[in-house]
Amino acid sequence: MPSSRERLEEVLAQLPSEGMSCKQMMGEYILYYRGKVVGGIYDDRFLVKPSKTAKRLLPDAREELPYDGAKPMLLVEDGMDRMFLRDLVVSIWDDLYSDKPIDKGYHR
Repeated sequence: MPSSRERLEEVLAQLPSEGMSCKQMMGEYILYYRGKVVGGIYDDRFLVKPSKTAKRLLPDAREELPYDGAKPMLLVEDGMDRMFLRDLVVSIWDDLYSDKPIDKGYHR
């Protein structure tokens, strides 16, 4: 089941307005922060990469597959505080990408 545009907009409204972008791919939405993948909307579920800090911030989060054959990601439950979600996204970026250059071109 493809994800809805409404669900994407719900999630984006809770994330940092600066630095966030998304790309629709095969009915789902990949979420980027500062040019790097931090998560996505898959089957209307908000999933994030399971970085060290994300696991610490979401200790009870279920690991779910975004699609068959993919690596597990962490499910972000609805109702999380906007500042918490902002910190979560920034921490994932810091954990995974802070030592790599920011991609300002096409997202793959």
